[in-house]
Amino acid sequence: MSFSNTEVPADKPADPYKAKNEDPTSLKEKVEDLVSFMERCKFAMMTTRIGSNGYLVSRCMALAAKEAGGLDLIFHTNTESGKTDDLSSDPKINIAFLNSSGEWASVSGEASVLTDRETIRKYYSPALKAWIGDLGDGKHDGGPEDPRIGVIKVDTKTATYATTGQNIIGRTMEFAKGVVTGEAPKVNNLREINEEEIMQCKHILSSETSI
Repeated sequence: MSFSNTEVPADKPADPYKAKNEDPTSLKEKVEDLVSFMERCKFAMMTTRIGSNGYLVSRCMALAAKEAGGLDLIFHTNTESGKTDDLSSDPKINIAFLNSSGEWASVSGEASVLTDRETIRKYYSPALKAWIGDLGDGKHDGGPEDPRIGVIKVDTKTATYATTGQNIIGRTMEFAKGVVTGEAPKVNNLREINEEEIMQCKHILSSETSI
């Protein structure tokens, strides 16, 4: 199902901004730049669906680690929090990154909540104790053996992101030109990585790891 509110000339793009800013670079460069951008951002908004009413909710999360060459994302969580309830009813998830320059990335996939101690110890950080707290019962102490500490692993399926190809002065001039001429400004490198491309990258990385 699609939505349209008008009919545009057949020889013109309905979305001039997207047409002007799409960057048909190699898959290797798209993935490397995405991974680098997420690393630099560090913080992201995690969006899940509330099981009881279907509404979406987002919260800020710190990226703890990455797997699959940087494509799959790891976050710490309190297993007793609302987001784990959300994911138990619907594992589909979105992770959105944004920096002060207006560059952004949107990563969609499926999430799993991991609670095995081997994984928790692997990704544990002492800073978690401040967020989880010590309940003083000798068990729920915010340490690596605290059963409340879990890991949310995001199995990335698709990604869309935009990086700036020029400085703020150049982007401002390009935008001003667009206001005058009505021509969409070229201010971003807009890139999409589809599910097939993600799978291809993960397969290559898996093959290299097994050698």
